[in-house]
Amino acid sequence: MSAVTELALETLSVDVDEHGVALLTLDRPDALNSFTVTMASELELFFTTAALDDEVRAVVVTGAGRAFCAGMDLSAEGNVFGLDESLDPTPEELRERFDEPAWADGVRDTGGKVTLAIHACPKPVIAAINGAAVGIGATMTLAMDLRLASTKARIGFVFGRLGIVPEACSTWFLPRIVGVQQALEWIYSADVLSAEQALAGRLVRSVHEPDDLVPAALELARSFVVGRSPVALALAKQLLYAGSAAPHPLEAHLADSLAMFHTSVGDGKEGVAAFREKRDPEFTGRASELPRIFEG
Repeated sequence: MSAVTELALETLSVDVDEHGVALLTLDRPDALNSFTVTMASELELFFTTAALDDEVRAVVVTGAGRAFCAGMDLSAEGNVFGLDESLDPTPEELRERFDEPAWADGVRDTGGKVTLAIHACPKPVIAAINGAAVGIGATMTLAMDLRLASTKARIGFVFGRLGIVPEACSTWFLPRIVGVQQALEWIYSADVLSAEQALAGRLVRSVHEPDDLVPAALELARSFVVGRSPVALALAKQLLYAGSAAPHPLEAHLADSLAMFHTSVGDGKEGVAAFREKRDPEFTGRASELPRIFEG
């Protein structure tokens, strides 16, 4: 049994199929799957657990009911973001102390901790946006590798309407997905986008009828992992994200060289043998045991 299916979760539900594709459902349908501090903790726990669970090969994320995630639950008493208002942090203090519990819980953006966990997960992660995805409901999907949307999806970067700023590392992810000009227009306008507008802006990969959305996302995830090396897949994900932000192609070359070396002497041997013998490969590499290809 997969370790992720044994997690005690209040706001999420998870099912792992025979191919290792986990369907993770944001499961507060009566509240339109609105985001809470508990949901944030459970998402972070899920993705850090999935990263180490070799029974999980890919993750599809969707919402229960008619929404994906309608943003932060603003009905909570007090400071809904869980911040410590007694602090007055400076950039220098936050960088120095960001991993201390008081600062991690009282200053750091809750959604950002979630998207960092999603980004670090060495498995394909696909968003199946089935309905409203507003605020953190939109920005959490940016850390996922692909986004599919229902015709009923509505996506909004509505921070300007609330007097706050884009969060969840979205100022890193969104311009890389859609470009700076499109990202700025969406943030400035704070409009809610239709699925077709999101597709035209290249935010989502494809648009599907509601009943077809999750099956399409699951089938896409299976096509990524069946007959594929988990190690090669995980390293390729790291390389593409790092390479897109590298200052010079030499950085990509050095990382590529290490990744190619380790995969060639690992699962690559089996892959070449299977190709020559005209059979399906039987890869034994584990994504939980990746070689180090970057400094630090």
